This record gives sequence, structure tokens and C-alpha cells, in this order.
Amino acid sequence: MARNPSTVSRMRILLVEDDPLVADGIVRGLSGEGYVVDHTAMAEPVSGMMESAHYDLAIVDLGLPGEDGFSLVRRLRRAGKALPLLIVTARDSLDDRVGTLDLGADDYMVKPFALPELAARCRALIRRASAATSNELTVGKLRIDLAGRRAINAAGEALELTRREWSILECLAHHSGKVVSKERLTQAIAGWSEDISGNAIEVHVSRLRSKLGESASIRGIRGLGYRLEDN
Repeated sequence: MARNPSTVSRMRILLVEDDPLVADGIVRGLSGEGYVVDHTAMAEPVSGMMESAHYDLAIVDLGLPGEDGFSLVRRLRRAGKALPLLIVTARDSLDDRVGTLDLGADDYMVKPFALPELAARCRALIRRASAATSNELTVGKLRIDLAGRRAINAAGEALELTRREWSILECLAHHSGKVVSKERLTQAIAGWSEDISGNAIEVHVSRLRSKLGESASIRGIRGLGYRLEDN
């Protein structure tokens, strides 16, 4: 079943993969699922990339040039980086699996793998990290179907959302009750090649707020950001 591109998620993923063919396939596949995917072929730039952008998930190959994937996972966890880490590798020994998971990785996939399974594992890891236990979130009278990429209002009707409106709603829903900054919302909807201003975020939020109606509300917190909450 084809997905409506206007309702696709724009969560942000960091891919650390040195094989250009594998990397291209993953970037294309996950971008087609609606994710923003930033790619690096080496582990060394990862810390700097994480300082400049918020990532919902990192996909890491073990056999990297220079610093390998094992070392990268160890370094990220020691630095307190709590984002989900998904390992993709041709190594399929029990020792590699156990060792990587013990270092702090959250999941492990052996190449070759099917892109639909990779996308499903990404969704599961991001959902788990946000403390969501299912593919459906409820805020007030609003139901958010993460797998189906749709939001159902109090009247039981699916909202007609643009891609960016859906991405903002999904980001706010994953952090329901908490303030989400404009910068975080910008990163949720834009890749590095896109230039999204704070004023544009305000416009998207205003339109989304109108579409939510009485189902839920988006509260602006002056100088901090926005919070999705019950009416």
C-alpha cells in the first residue's frame, strides 16, 4: 500500500556507514519512509554532528575505517549519549552480537537485510526511546497513529496535515507534556540542505493548532518553545 507523502514522519537519523552502495540504499530507503538521514562514512565526525543536530536514532556499521563501530558505541555511551543505536554489519558471530549489545547498542542487524525490516526496527527503537509502548499515542481527544501516519480528532476524523505539520505533531507527541524548542522542531522537519526559519515554524504551528481544534492544544511557552497538551 502506497503511503501518502504528506503524512510521513520526519524524525532524524544519523547513518555511519563506509560502504557507498549500502549507505546509498539505506539513505534512499529511509528517506522514502520520510526520515531525514544524515550520512558519514567515518566515526570521527559523529560527535561534532551530534553537537549541531538532534538525532532520534543512529545506525552504525562495525567495520568502519579508522575508529571502528565498537569504539564509537563505547565512546557515545561514555559521553552520555542516550539515543538508540542500531548496529548494521556483515559480522554475525555470537561474540560480536553480545559484545556490541553489552557496550550499549540497542539492536543488531546482519547484512544483507530488507529495508522494510530496517524501517520497522527504526520505528520500534524510536518509539521505545520516547517511552511509547505502542504505535498509537493519545493526547486529550487526539489519537496519533504512528505506524499509519495519521491523526484522528475528537470526531473520529483523520486530519489533513502537510508533511511538515505531521512532523511537528509527531515530535510534540513523542514529548507530550514537555516543552519542545523551535530548534528541535526545525531539525525534525528539515535536512541540512533546507533552511527553515523560526517564523516558518510559528506559521506551521499556528496552522496545526487550528486543525487540532478541540482535540488537543499546542501551548507556546515564551522563549522556550511549544508543548502539546490536553485542552
